[in-house]
Amino acid sequence: MFRRLRSVELDFVESAPLRLVFAAEVSAPPQEVYRALADDVAGWPSWFTSVTAARPTRAGTGREVRLKGGTVLRETILATEPGQRYAYRVDESNAPGPRALLEEWRLTPAGTGTRVRWTFAADGSALFRFALRLGRSGVGRAFRDAVRMLDGRLTGPTA
Repeated sequence: MFRRLRSVELDFVESAPLRLVFAAEVSAPPQEVYRALADDVAGWPSWFTSVTAARPTRAGTGREVRLKGGTVLRETILATEPGQRYAYRVDESNAPGPRALLEEWRLTPAGTGTRVRWTFAADGSALFRFALRLGRSGVGRAFRDAVRMLDGRLTGPTA
């Protein structure tokens, strides 16, 4: 059963009761990283192993993302700034606990590559917030692994 989450805007990335922020550098330039995030939504499962399927919806203004374990997220894209920022909020999910979710990917030049900063902004039940805090290191590891795989995909021999 899908539940509707609270509709938050971009400022939630700073005001959320729980914020997980992770950063990593990649050798691919910001424009290429942005294209992989925003333009190749269906390609996410090839580098973010927590994602089993992803597809654009509503003529590209939304996304539907399926995660390992069966969680489904229906999202609205809030920011598309090529080479700089990509952000979306979760409107509906079958996961218990969340009340509001927003993710923001910030890209900044780092030499010839890119510094990727991912913010996972959330609100939810006490148990949901506790579980996210407890799982912070695992979420961070998943982010670092995903960014490393994305960089290999973008800069590897077949890129």
